[in-house]
This record gives sequence, structure tokens and C-alpha cells, in this order.
Amino acid sequence: MQQQTDDMEVPLLNDSNSNRQKSQAQERDGFNHQQKDSEGSMESPNLEFEYGDMDNFTAELSELYSYTEEPEFSLNRDYFEEDFKNHVKGRRWMELNMEEQRVYVMRLLDALEVTDRDKRLKVARAILYLAQGVFDECDTEADVLYWSRHNVFLLYDMGIFTALLELLSMEIDNNQACSSAVRKPAISLADSTELRVLLSIMYLMVETIRVETEGDSPERKAAREAFRTELGSPLYNGEPFALLLFTMVTKFCCMNAPHFPMKKVLLLLWKTILFTLGGFEELQELKVRMREQLNLSPLPEDSIKVVRHMRAASPPASAMELIEQQQQQKRGRRSRRPLVKQDSLDTYNERDPFKNDDARDEEDDPEDVDSGIEGEVDPLDRDVIIQPPPPPPLRPPTERVSFPRGLPWAPKVREKDIEHFLETSRNKFIGFTLGNDIDTLVGLPRPIHESVKTLKQHKYVSIAEVQIKREEELQQCPMTMGEEEVEETPAEILYLGMLPSLSQYVIALLKLLLAAAPTSKAKTDSINILADVLPEEMPITVLQSMKLGIDVNRHKEIIVKAISALLLLLLKHFKLNHIYQFEYVAQHLVFANCIPLILKFFNQNIMSYISAKNSICALDFPHCVVHEMPELTAESLEAGDSNQFCWRNLFSCINLLRILNKITKWKHSRTMMLVVFKSAPILKRALKVKQAMMQLYVLKLLKIQTKYLGRQWRKSNMKTMSAIYQKVRHRLNDDWAYGNDIDARPWDFQAEECALRESIEKFNARRYDKNQNSEFTPVDNCLQSVLGQRVDLPEDFHYSYEMWLEREVFSQPIQWEGLLQAQ
Repeated sequence: MQQQTDDMEVPLLNDSNSNRQKSQAQERDGFNHQQKDSEGSMESPNLEFEYGDMDNFTAELSELYSYTEEPEFSLNRDYFEEDFKNHVKGRRWMELNMEEQRVYVMRLLDALEVTDRDKRLKVARAILYLAQGVFDECDTEADVLYWSRHNVFLLYDMGIFTALLELLSMEIDNNQACSSAVRKPAISLADSTELRVLLSIMYLMVETIRVETEGDSPERKAAREAFRTELGSPLYNGEPFALLLFTMVTKFCCMNAPHFPMKKVLLLLWKTILFTLGGFEELQELKVRMREQLNLSPLPEDSIKVVRHMRAASPPASAMELIEQQQQQKRGRRSRRPLVKQDSLDTYNERDPFKNDDARDEEDDPEDVDSGIEGEVDPLDRDVIIQPPPPPPLRPPTERVSFPRGLPWAPKVREKDIEHFLETSRNKFIGFTLGNDIDTLVGLPRPIHESVKTLKQHKYVSIAEVQIKREEELQQCPMTMGEEEVEETPAEILYLGMLPSLSQYVIALLKLLLAAAPTSKAKTDSINILADVLPEEMPITVLQSMKLGIDVNRHKEIIVKAISALLLLLLKHFKLNHIYQFEYVAQHLVFANCIPLILKFFNQNIMSYISAKNSICALDFPHCVVHEMPELTAESLEAGDSNQFCWRNLFSCINLLRILNKITKWKHSRTMMLVVFKSAPILKRALKVKQAMMQLYVLKLLKIQTKYLGRQWRKSNMKTMSAIYQKVRHRLNDDWAYGNDIDARPWDFQAEECALRESIEKFNARRYDKNQNSEFTPVDNCLQSVLGQRVDLPEDFHYSYEMWLEREVFSQPIQWEGLLQAQ
């Protein structure tokens, strides 16, 4: 990991255009940038993207299959029809009543237990065809989805999932298949056939049952809750189902099983965690309930709703606006800059993100930026006719200039902030402090009273602070506090199962994320994540090569999507369950180089990544099994779909930004890592994406490090600072914009992480290490009780006991006087 993340090409901070004397050069640079970016800025309108747990149901189903798996749809149908016609003659599946369908599924279930591997695979394919919605008997995509849902609930009711789980465990432990895959020079789709069929059925069952619909009967709702409890409980070999999938991930990353279809494993793992633990809305409801139980004040707002109603920042000013200004100057009007919104995100101080890496390196040299530009004439004053690009579509004037009616977030204050404010005030006005007292205001002037009153009005106590305080009490007073009652929530059960191998799971997920990142360079020793997408016979024609290239890119994007969503869910649920569970996972992520890895991911043309067209709509399920396949051409493949952005890529970017926020928030050592890895230019380029939620998390990451970037950087990036003020929650008394905070002093980063690690280890030892010899374990000092205990002695002891007694006891003189004197 370290080697692969060390070669990051991170652009340098460019503060050279900040002096007043260089205002003309700054205007010229801005004009040039607009000239180059005008086309790109018009291609990045306000993205109509609604963030959620997942994409629409049809898209999630289609992403399960690679385009190279397309011939297997007809194979599944053929095996089903061959078996179905032998047992139910002259009828179709849709013509059977429920009881007849149950009888046939029971026959398939019995056939899964045969010893012949090929026969088992045929039966599994027939079951997969049922789960896919018997598409040969359907006329529309809606019919396929309807019958797929009907059949999946039927399969679950008949116990198919448990049978599939046993087969999956057999395939995982199949050492012969693993060893043959290790010896193969090139692994293809054929090496993972059985695993892919089993995982596809299980994914369809988990995803279909998880998603609620309006027409669900009470029986289906009961089945959903039963399945959810079953997946989250330690029913499979004493551990939750997710642990089996985590084991597959680590086994694959250790190169012991390179034929495992990782995309399907990761998708199934993500959806299992999403089903058993709950999504973002369930998290919000759980957070509200926990605050009520702890007698904390209710949440000031619903964060999900606030973010959904936020507006994105304006794109950079186009070249057309600058040309209009030039024409106004020619008419003799007063020269001024074009109208740009306050949150236009440093149009004139940002580098061109639409260039390749080589040009980017040249442009980042401060000397090159400053040299040769002082004496040039401002391009706005030249009489040069510039050919403008096509004008953008007209927008209503209300959209061009609009001011927010109020701040989107309620301000928050920590108790630590109030203590620090009072400590400073008492030192200044009285000359001594009162420790952690936040109530005594004697001797302080009236404005301080008003300030403390305002701070207390916005005081916010988090669940994590209560949990940390409770843990300190349990550590200090174990006898007084007694045993802690731990609720067996799905998150608690999952953490207990992950605890012994948690570091391996985290490292394996980050290895896969690195291998799937578009910025990663192909290396011979990297993990091969394309085992379940490459066909047995490599493409011959150009069209086949283009199709495979799109499939490979799509495959990597789906892996990034699954891993980012999975890690974010784990962090959020563990943080709510107990703060030290979250800190344990977060620290493993940091130690495994997660921070530079995410920055490496964003160190690319992020607009190109979000607008990528790595999809072939005609080949997506269920479209491809209902409609006739059109003739694919190179032009149709290059065109891609008509969407202005790729949902999964934008979803992945937001998830990765949220993960980065979670592991760096309130951690000065990790914030300094952002500074050391020069994340500010990388993050500022991500602001080009006109989507409110993505911009919010980028601005949060910039806010926490502004005090470390220096005064010159803040001076040169005032529009970014304004956007932070406008969109990010205010922390009263947090002078992040000035850099003179007490937390900005030199920090012992290693000591900070070590202290956190010590607290985590104490928590894990206290709650989960039941075999420890604690000094607080009660001692049985009753003579009768101790002597009455039955002791199992070895067999040879009975034969030599009399000899030992004679030698060690009877023949040894006892000096009783010496014993008395010793007393």
C-alpha cells in the first residue's frame, strides 16, 4: 500500500497571484482560464442528482452482471426449460398456481443436494432463471421485475437461501479450485462459474426482499423482517452472513483464491450490511431515538433534508460574460468585472482542471506564472475579435442572482469551547481560572455574560461525548459501576465478529479500492480484479475490444461504488453504536493509507470521471432479455447514454469525501496529513462539479485545514472562504479563518494517535476480552470451598503418589520452631 500511494502526483499550492500589484495579470489569467474552460463550464450544468442509499432498483440489478455474462442469460433459461418440461408438461411457469410452484421449487431444492457438480450447477442455473423473473415468458421489463419479486419471495419461503449458503461455503473451501486458479497464468470468467451463479441468486434475494414496495402483503413484510434478522444474527457457523463475505475478500486479496468474483462479493456484502444495519434514513431515526434515551436535546435539523434542499454553487463565469464586458468598455462604460456570485469558487485563482497531468505540472510553477506577464496589455483592453463558443441556454434572471434567506445549518458549540472561552476571559479580567466551571460568571463584565448565554443557547452534546464519559467512568470505577449491559444490536454483533480480523478486512478493502481507482497505474504485482469480467477468448475485432473496454471500466466503477458505500455505512453505524468502535475502524483506515488513497483518487479530471459513459443501455438487465438486441456499432458504443452524469461515479465521489471527513474530523494529526499531502488544490478542483452535496463535503475538508495553509493562501482564496461561510455549519468561537486558534500550535501527532489507541484497546479489553485475569476478579478464600473442589489428576499420579508422599513428606524433618520464628 505504501509503495502504491507514495507515487502520488500532487500539485503544489499556487499563491503567486495574490498581490495587488498583479491585479491585471490576475484578470488576464482569469480570462485565459475562462477561454479554455468556457466549453467545459457549459458542459457542467447543475446536476439533478439526489443522494440516497442506492440508485434505482433496475440500475442496481443491471450492475450485478457484466456485459461478458450476457450469453449466460439464455443458458439459464435453457436449463430451466429442459428440467421444467420434464416434470410439468405442456404448461408454463406463469400458468401454475402457488401450490404447484412450491412443489416444483421443492424438487429443485432436493436436486441441489446431488454430489455431481455439473448437475448441481444446472439446477442452480434453473433457480437463477426463476430469480431473474422467467423473462422468456414476459413481454415488458415491468413483468420481469414483477415475476422476479414473486419468485424470490417463494424461493426464500422454501429455504433456498440456506441451501445456497451451504454450497457457497463448500465452494469457498474448495482447495482444488483455489490451487488450480493460483497456477493459471490467466484467469477468466469460466473459473468462477459456480460462485457467480450462487452469488447472483443470493444478491437477487437480498436486494429484492430488502426493497419495500407499496403493494407488499403482510406475509411479505413478515418475511422481510425475518430475513433481516436472519442475516444479522450469528446463525451461520456462529457468525453473521457478512463475515463469510469478508472472509472471501481477505482470501482473494491474499492471492489464495484469485478466481473469486470480487464485484459480486462486494455488491452482496454492501447490500447485506445495508439490509441488516439500515441505510441513511434509518440511521437518522436511530440517532433521534438514542438522543431521547440519553436525555439529550433533539437534533437541530434533519441533515438529509437540509443537504437535499441546498443549492449548488455557480459555475465559473463563461467567456461570453467577459466578452460582453469588453463590449461595454468599448462603449465607454465604466470598467468593472462581470457579475459573479460570491460562491463562484475562485474562478481566477484556480488552475485549469481540464488539462492533462503534464500541462498541469508546468502550470503549477510559480515562476512561470509570474514571468512575462507584467508588461502585457490586459486582454479586456485589446481590440481583438474573439470567436465566442455557442451561447449557453438562457436561464431565468432569478437564477443568476439569488441570495440565501438564512444559513442552512444551526450553529453548534461544544462544552469544551465554552470552557476555553471562560478560561480565557477569567485570565484576562480576574487573573485566575475555575477549572471546568461554566456556570460561575462572578467578576466578568456584562458582554461576557451575554456571550456565555449565546454560547449555551447553541450548546450541542453529541452521543459520542456521552459514550466517552461513560467509558471513563467504567474504567475508573469498575466495582461501583458494575457490568455494562450491552444491547445485542446488529451493529454490535457485526463488530464482535469483525474484531479479531478487522485490520485484515480494512486493508483488503483498500487494496481493492486502489486497484479499481482510475488513477492507479498498471503494475505486475497488483491485484487482478478483472477475473469475473474477462472472457475465455479475448476480443478479435475493434468492436469487441471497445465493448470489453467499456465493460472493464464499468466493472471498476461498480467496485469503487460498493467499497465506498460499504465503508461509509460501517463508519456511521459503528459511530452510533459506540464511538470507540468507530475510532478503531477509522484508525485502521488511517494506518492503511486511506487518506492519500482518497486524495489520489480525486487527483484526476473529476468532471470526466463523473460524466463517464461506461454503459451500454441495450445490454443492461432486464432490457437485454426482453427486447431484441440491436446491432452495436462503434458509434453507438462511443455515444453511451444520454445522462449528463454517471450516477454511480458521483455517488462514489460523495461517499469517499464523507469517509475522508469522518476520519479527519476533530483529529489535528490527520488534518495535518491533508496539508502534507497538498490536498487543497485537489479538493478545489472537485468544486468544479456543480452538485450541492459534493461541494459541501469538499468545503468541509477545506475548512478544517485553512488555519494550517497560511495567510497568503486564505488571501488568495477569498471566494472559497466565502463559500465555506455560506454552506458549512458554523462553530461559534471557531476562528478557523484566522489561524490563531490554540489548536494551530505545533502538535505531537504521534502522541495523539497513541493516546487514542490506548483508549480503544482499554474499551475492547473491558467489553470483549472475557478471559483476561483481571485484578478485580473475586477470589474464593473459603477453606471448605477450596478443599471441596474436585481436581482432575493424571492417571500416573495414582501410581506414584505413595512414593512421592514418603519421599517429600514423611522422610523430610519439619522444623516447627523455625516456622514459628519466621512468623
